[in-house]
Amino acid sequence: MKQWLPAIVLALSLMPALPAQGQETGSPFREKDGAPDLSEWLLDRRGFLPVPVIITEPAVGYGAGLFALFFRQSIREAVANAKGRLEPPDIFVVGGFTTQNGTWLGAAGGMVSFDDHRYRWRGGVARLSANLDFFGLGGNLPAALAYNADGWASIQQGMMRLGQSDAWLVGRWNYFDLNNRFDSESDAGRGGSIVRSSKSSGLGASIEFDSRDNIFTPSSGWKGGLDLTYYDPDWGSDTRFRTGRAYAFAYWPVNKSLVLGGRFDAQAANGDVPFYLLPFVALRGVPALRLQDRRTAVIETEARYNFTPRWAVVGFAGAARAWGTSTSFSEGTDSRAGGFGFRYQIAQRLGMYVGMDFAWSTQDRAFYIQVGSPWR
Repeated sequence: MKQWLPAIVLALSLMPALPAQGQETGSPFREKDGAPDLSEWLLDRRGFLPVPVIITEPAVGYGAGLFALFFRQSIREAVANAKGRLEPPDIFVVGGFTTQNGTWLGAAGGMVSFDDHRYRWRGGVARLSANLDFFGLGGNLPAALAYNADGWASIQQGMMRLGQSDAWLVGRWNYFDLNNRFDSESDAGRGGSIVRSSKSSGLGASIEFDSRDNIFTPSSGWKGGLDLTYYDPDWGSDTRFRTGRAYAFAYWPVNKSLVLGGRFDAQAANGDVPFYLLPFVALRGVPALRLQDRRTAVIETEARYNFTPRWAVVGFAGAARAWGTSTSFSEGTDSRAGGFGFRYQIAQRLGMYVGMDFAWSTQDRAFYIQVGSPWR
């Protein structure tokens, strides 16, 4: 589900600000260089903010939606209340989207901090009906099986900062209640050993660390995490299984114009895993859910070059593999992907770039509207 959520909502819902206090501008939509800029407007924005979204994900087709964000305080006020520490304001979001293949989603969620940002809650609840294709374990079916996933999904997380660091201990509860219906019920057996559980309830923990210079479009630092979640009938799941993830995103500024980035992302699942919760490859150019299995691994690199202070070009390349059910790592299904894009720095003091990427992979090709970094 997270791959379909609009990038702009994900970015805004987790925003720590990087304001230069006391800088004045002549217009809330321009900086001193005269270029269009949203820094001042976003820094002082509070109350409701409507956010239109455009979806270009190949797995569900083109689509559009609208989300309403509510800021209980502005970013500038949040920084002042945190005594200069770069902390996000409390934020709530509600909205939805629909796509050309009939997929739709309505969701509500938010993030709230407590005790001077030592503790946080973040989470959301969604009602969805998704029309998708299942390509089999390892993505090796000769023909995709069309299915509909209809129901509810909830992800709730409680977070505790470790000391005064940028590391967080996270406890989570994931809950999915989905009716998974194939176009032809007899098709279900063609995918191999498929668990079609309708209810999955998992309790888990993770540790996260984030030293990036900003959360929108980083130029230095790194973000990483280790996640482990257990699904069990004792807390409402139809089957017993566990999932895990290890990931790291790192950024190196070569000079004032060139930034290099690297990404590693590995996921695993064991036990009676419902097919819709199997790990899948998330890589630009590869449709979401196209490559699924009990193990996935992704590596990707990106270079961003600013040819003016505002405008930049990006180039990226990556590789991925899915394996584990009936194949070893060396026998897994591969994907190679790459592409290019452009960026415009729309909010200079928040470090936010927007733009578009064009990607090709072993499986498909696609374009993406980007707000901030594509790595999450």
